Amino acid sequence: MNATPSVDQLWRTIRREAESAMARDPVFGAALSSAILDHPDFGHALAHQIGARLGKSPADRARFAQLARDAFGRSPDLVDAASRDLQSIAVHDPATTTLLPPLLNFKGYVALQAWRVSNLLWRQRRNDLALLLQSLSSDQLSVSIHPTASIGTSVFLDHATGIIIGAFAVIGDEVTVLQNVTIGRKHSEPDRAPKIGRGVLLSAGSSIISIGDFAKIGAGAVVEHDVPPGCTAVGVPARLTNCREKVSV
Repeated sequence: MNATPSVDQLWRTIRREAESAMARDPVFGAALSSAILDHPDFGHALAHQIGARLGKSPADRARFAQLARDAFGRSPDLVDAASRDLQSIAVHDPATTTLLPPLLNFKGYVALQAWRVSNLLWRQRRNDLALLLQSLSSDQLSVSIHPTASIGTSVFLDHATGIIIGAFAVIGDEVTVLQNVTIGRKHSEPDRAPKIGRGVLLSAGSSIISIGDFAKIGAGAVVEHDVPPGCTAVGVPARLTNCREKVSV
């Protein structure tokens, strides 16, 4: 697979994977028609997944799927971002090298795309509806991302239970976030939004303020000060290791 195939190429690959899965397992394959093969393109299939995950009734599922389809129609860049996110999972997750399983089964992926819709709604001043999507994602998927957050592409929410991303947080491209991570503000600096640089790894259970590019945060770390680019922060409170220059937090 190319590093950055087009959305159309991605969709063709997903359809081929779905057709192969149907041939291998007709029982599982019966679910693939409504999820994948009945849809004309990637955006429609993704909208179906968002509706299926967030809706609590058939009417709600249809309503939220249509909301996502409308958003993707108005802003095709959301579909491009979703394509990059999906490709990133296939590249970085050792448990899967194909596209169909994360699209169908990875709740972190669907939660991130639901956030992209809520962010668009917020920018259109449809704040109440945007916050409803955040609430449903928190309830149904255990991922709460405020609509005012800013998130890049090729982002992977791995396992994705208990992830909280607060208002106005900024997350760069190629970031991996594991379960039970909180990205929020210090009580002493309520007006300062956290910023996560490109290529950062946030390990399970960490609490984050601001992180430089390509830094790594150890599991359970509580980061009380900014982490410079390329450093690793571990412990409670976090201390820095592997920095090019001697620094302290």
